[in-house]
Amino acid sequence: MPIFFQHEIDEHTRLAVWKIVEDERFFLQYVPLHRAITHPHKRLQHLAGRYLLQYLFPDFPINLIKIADTRKPYLEDEAYHFSISHCSNYAAAIVSKAKRVGVDIEVPTVKVEKIKHKFLHEEELNWQSAIGNRRTESEAINQSTAQLLNQLTLLWSAKEAVFKWWSYGAVDFSEMIRLQPFGLQPEGMIEGAFVGEAVYPLQAHYKLFDGICLAWIAQDLHK
Repeated sequence: MPIFFQHEIDEHTRLAVWKIVEDERFFLQYVPLHRAITHPHKRLQHLAGRYLLQYLFPDFPINLIKIADTRKPYLEDEAYHFSISHCSNYAAAIVSKAKRVGVDIEVPTVKVEKIKHKFLHEEELNWQSAIGNRRTESEAINQSTAQLLNQLTLLWSAKEAVFKWWSYGAVDFSEMIRLQPFGLQPEGMIEGAFVGEAVYPLQAHYKLFDGICLAWIAQDLHK
């Protein structure tokens, strides 16, 4: 069974990452294809994500999933809050009976360096650059590229997770999702806030794997 990572956040909330090694026939035994997806790999990712929902909570009502105008999948009765993400050969899902949730999984690439000004606030760009500049010359030579890409990808992934957690669409990532400085570790937590008509404090959690960044949030809306 290719469970890559699994985490029971609390008694009501579970998270898992699946490494996709199966073909469509495996997943179609358990979950239906909810919409027409022409690209074979995207179709496989879609099926793997929904399979994970029932893996985490076997009574999850897959057939009752609806899609909001914001493209967020949801259940009308909110018996479960859930979020799905996929990249490359991985699918991630978080499900909770009690809390709003969001999850994102990403593969670090150089593209994130080119688009950082689109999703980071000026203050975030400043402290992110300052952290990078504090390394010694030897560290910079050996580690700067990998650490920079991991940090930027993690910031993007955390903001994606918050966007899914918020779930109402129309979000300016640089202005409305604000993250505080943090020390990059194999796993940890990033303090921040969602800034809309009100300010909602939040905590995004993360875990770094070899070539994969995973971020998630599980909390109620509170000011």
